[in-house]
Amino acid sequence: MLTNEDLLERVAGQTISSRFLETARDLADHVALRWRTDDGAWHEWTFADYLDRVARAAAAYRAHGVADGDRVVLMLRNVPEFHVLDMAAYFVGATPVSIYNSSSPDQIQYLVNHCGAVLGIADDAAFLDRFQQVHADMATMTTLGIVSDPDGAAGGDVVTFDDMLANDPIDLDQAATVAQPDDLATIIYTSGTTGPPKGVMLTHTNICWTVESLKETIGLTEFVGKRLVSYLPMAHIAERMTSHYQQSMLGFEVSCCPDPGQIAQYLGEVRPNIIFGVPRVWEKIYAGVTAALAADQERAKQFNEAIEAALPIVEKMDWGTATDDEVATWEFLDQVAFSTVRGLVGLDQAEVAISGAAPIPGDLLAWFRAVGIPLSEIYGMSESSGPMTYAASQVKPGWVGPGIVGCEVKLADDGEIVCRGGNVFVGYLNNPEATEETLVDQWLHSGDIGELDADGYFRIVDRKKELIITAGGKNVSPANLEAALKMIPLVGQACAVGDQRPFIAALVVLDPDVAPSWAANEGLETTALGELADHPRVVEEIERGLEEVMAPFNNAERVKKVKILGEEWLPDSDLLTPTSKLKRRGVLARYAEEIESLYS
Repeated sequence: MLTNEDLLERVAGQTISSRFLETARDLADHVALRWRTDDGAWHEWTFADYLDRVARAAAAYRAHGVADGDRVVLMLRNVPEFHVLDMAAYFVGATPVSIYNSSSPDQIQYLVNHCGAVLGIADDAAFLDRFQQVHADMATMTTLGIVSDPDGAAGGDVVTFDDMLANDPIDLDQAATVAQPDDLATIIYTSGTTGPPKGVMLTHTNICWTVESLKETIGLTEFVGKRLVSYLPMAHIAERMTSHYQQSMLGFEVSCCPDPGQIAQYLGEVRPNIIFGVPRVWEKIYAGVTAALAADQERAKQFNEAIEAALPIVEKMDWGTATDDEVATWEFLDQVAFSTVRGLVGLDQAEVAISGAAPIPGDLLAWFRAVGIPLSEIYGMSESSGPMTYAASQVKPGWVGPGIVGCEVKLADDGEIVCRGGNVFVGYLNNPEATEETLVDQWLHSGDIGELDADGYFRIVDRKKELIITAGGKNVSPANLEAALKMIPLVGQACAVGDQRPFIAALVVLDPDVAPSWAANEGLETTALGELADHPRVVEEIERGLEEVMAPFNNAERVKKVKILGEEWLPDSDLLTPTSKLKRRGVLARYAEEIESLYS
């Protein structure tokens, strides 16, 4: 097994720009980036095309005064131009900083001033307008750029992407030496579930080390040309690491999906070999299959029986203990049922499927593996450059695997998960106090309470600061309860409550895909979520499911009552982060009256 020191030696002297230059030249004729226009036609750039545009954009950065050590803020959708503009910054020694596309003018002002950006680039005129509203209050920013829709720009000195590409290309061999391994590669702003966002500082060495570690941990024999879809926010380390940094060093073929709501359609067209998704993505795929099967109850019964038969077999296959007869049984089930499902959801060619950024119910992960989709769970944080623990094979649903290659992970005396390795960040920008709390003697403190089994696999119990303490003094993990609640077919989202209360209760949101189909099959007079939330049959069905999913928990931990909601919680709102993590404060505030009614 490679150590931290082995990986540090392997990436010694490397930067993102030097690695990309090498990759792009070696794979000049391979497709790097693909996108679809409004007419449905697909377009593509080879690595040679990508490299040429980076050289021209870097020249434009220089022409607009961007120099070594400067910061550039990017607010773009998942478009090919993002990759060019982000990568070009490294060739002038600058640090690109992606921010969430939902950022308000005030948030943009805060982030720009906090990181000291000298230039901001927006995706379109609407994004640009948010910058311009607060441009006068940005202490360091002198120039604004726009990728598309230049005619919609509200005046001012605005440079377009086409303007940038009109520059003569710079000498990339010389430019690739500007950035140094210990230089700041990017700043990832945390999504702010517990306060103002903190700027996580990652170096070129952090990024190069992590790509090498993931390459070893994932364990594919070939990475070049593997297809994947980029659709999650580039402001989040998971998407940035997967479809930008790994692509630039390992040679992936990335299809850009600017609207995450269209991911299902893109999966069907791209047939990705590698797919990363937050749990809500996997929950929606599962819900779509469940809803489709619900139209034929006999067929649904047969499919569920096939899943039950496959679950123990797949677990044995994963660990190499399945008999020939058991393998033959699964292959038969695959032929008559599972392969069709994989094809329908566009995952029939998936070699690596990963869930991360939030906990995924173990039963849901096991379901995907039963149907032949090799889903596994990764755990980490921005401060660990993304990954900390992961097992691509020999998966244990409910556990997040051992430490990635080269990363030392352990439990502290109080059960907190801590790690050290080349992936650990160098600190929070302009926040030494938070840095000292999180980074202690080179150990990154995750803030998560965990468990460790005999095989070195970790399980996340909960956030240290999010444990519910009931009026009786019982410490309860809301995350585990919420994962269980979401296994009730009609439930799409959940939030457990009960701090300083006599018992645990929960808010549950009807799944917008499953609930209407179920209601139609049951012959209910409505399929509207708002009306279904109060319907006696729905209440009865969820309470029946509640009894089942709470069975594994002891009496003090079980959710005793639920309030059913018909309004879907959307990502990038006051209730969920852009990657669908719960903003508990926001949920508790919005539904204070409903929560109170559970205890009255």
